[in-house]
Amino acid sequence: MLDFTHDTSFTLDQSDESRSTPSAEPTAASEQALLDAYSHAVIGVAERVGPAVVRVEVGANAKNPRERARQGSGSGIVISPDGLVLTNSHVVGASKQIRLRDHEGIVTDGRVLGVDPDTDLALLRADGARDLRYASLGNSKSLRRGQLVVAIGNPLGFESTVTAGVVSALGRSIRSVTGRTIEDVIQTDAALNPGNSGGPLVSSAAEVIGINTAIISGAQGICFAVASNTAQFVLSEIIRHGYVRRAYIGVSGQTAPVPRRHAVVAGVENKMGALLTGIEPDGPAAQAGLLPGDVAIRLDGMDINGVDDLIRTLDRERIDRTIEMDVLRMGRLRTIDIHPVERKPSAR
Repeated sequence: MLDFTHDTSFTLDQSDESRSTPSAEPTAASEQALLDAYSHAVIGVAERVGPAVVRVEVGANAKNPRERARQGSGSGIVISPDGLVLTNSHVVGASKQIRLRDHEGIVTDGRVLGVDPDTDLALLRADGARDLRYASLGNSKSLRRGQLVVAIGNPLGFESTVTAGVVSALGRSIRSVTGRTIEDVIQTDAALNPGNSGGPLVSSAAEVIGINTAIISGAQGICFAVASNTAQFVLSEIIRHGYVRRAYIGVSGQTAPVPRRHAVVAGVENKMGALLTGIEPDGPAAQAGLLPGDVAIRLDGMDINGVDDLIRTLDRERIDRTIEMDVLRMGRLRTIDIHPVERKPSAR
């Protein structure tokens, strides 16, 4: 009996060991499958979108190659078969001499249809080009943190340079060269370099969900892209008007908290608002009677929870209309009629 029990125990131990030993093999296989899936996703995106990425050469008519290099270059993405190209406004600058070099090395002249320094975007057209490889703009609102993204550029003539990463954060704000805040910016850890500026940030579905625009110097792995929904709005405005139409009221401000006691007395739910720190003389705000220290909490029925909301609400739909602005002044709610005018386009 003792021997039988011992043998049975030994048999069970062997059985347990045989069951546990192979379990490591599926784990390794699963990890390899995941890596393969990741690689295939990046490869698929690069093959589908890479041919639509062009190198944007600015001041390209200069005879000296070194002079051309000093004048600047970047990347762009063809978004229609008739040659519409999105890039950064800081890549284009004030130049009207543009050349576009595609993935096959074919060069064509380009012309600037319009620039919007406030969002660091520019729309170009490749002259005389038809049936180009192009990519589609996706819906950046569908993005999620941690989602795989691929940045593609054409830096220094190295076509279809590809880096991959994830969406690190959504809804970021960065300052444009004009001082205006660029809203709804995508933060990614996909490595970029200056030559990638203007190139596309692409989802695993091969849709352009951003235009690469900025790198924080000295902060490794922090890069930004203007969301595709912003780009869609900008290009539609440029096609219709040649520039982006925005409303203007002549104020400067900052985001500030609304004291709880003021919110209770005024009967509002805002925790934050846009504190007006400056009023331009003879501007729409001054004519309406707005004062420094007023806190805007609503404009034309839209809640204002900060200066960025105020800037965003002042779009083309509010131009030359008398609208209501609710402000807190000395803790009391006031409704003021204001008449925004069209903002002058930013100088190129």
